[in-house]
Amino acid sequence: MRTTMALTLVLLVGGCTTQAERAAQQEREVDDMIAVYGPACERLGNTRDSEQWRSCILSMDTKNAIERYRTSPTTTTCFGHRGFFNCSTF
Repeated sequence: MRTTMALTLVLLVGGCTTQAERAAQQEREVDDMIAVYGPACERLGNTRDSEQWRSCILSMDTKNAIERYRTSPTTTTCFGHRGFFNCSTF
């Protein structure tokens, strides 16, 4: 019983992160976003390290996260004829 409680306590305390560890994790995530979306935002005409460039990176990451973590199913309906189609997604 004591070993189970001690092991549980060690696991709970070991799972806690300090403020510095959380800050380091956030910095790694920002560096990853810059590596992934930075070149695309530069190709879109934003100057590196400008406010528009940062905004572009954040908006691209947000869009990607929404698409990745969407939980509601979507339905697409199309109607039309001979190359003229109107599609809507809900």
